[in-house]
Amino acid sequence: MSKDVILTPEGLQRLKVELEDLQTAKRREVAERIKEAREFGDISENSEYDDAKNEQAMVEARIAALEEKLRSAQVINSAELSNDIVRVGVIVNVKDEKTGDADKFTIVGSAEASPRDKKLSNESPVGKALIGRKRGDTVEVSLPSGKKRKLKITKIDVAA
Repeated sequence: MSKDVILTPEGLQRLKVELEDLQTAKRREVAERIKEAREFGDISENSEYDDAKNEQAMVEARIAALEEKLRSAQVINSAELSNDIVRVGVIVNVKDEKTGDADKFTIVGSAEASPRDKKLSNESPVGKALIGRKRGDTVEVSLPSGKKRKLKITKIDVAA
């Protein structure tokens, strides 16, 4: 049984676009590579054929994974969000109590997480610590390095 995949509307759209691209353009491209490789003759010792078949397997696996995510997707309705509590779909501003550094994170489901883009999963250590908290709360987060970090929530906005 698959677990629910929490998505924002934009995350849902991104997955649909990726799936459409894989099912159409990428499948055709790989099929063409396989066809060309077959024309080289004996496929038992044909590295181009093997590479194309491996790529085909990876494309099909990604398509299956995306279809499963979309089947079990639970899309966040931004109209139901408010700026009084941290949950998936909000932007939370925090201040590190020790360093004074301010940061802004969008809380998303694990399928959309991208720490580089400041999109934190609700299942990440920081995301878990922030979920359910309110403006003015201070949370202590245990980082993977073993260090602890205290973050004060300074502002909560609904992601557009």
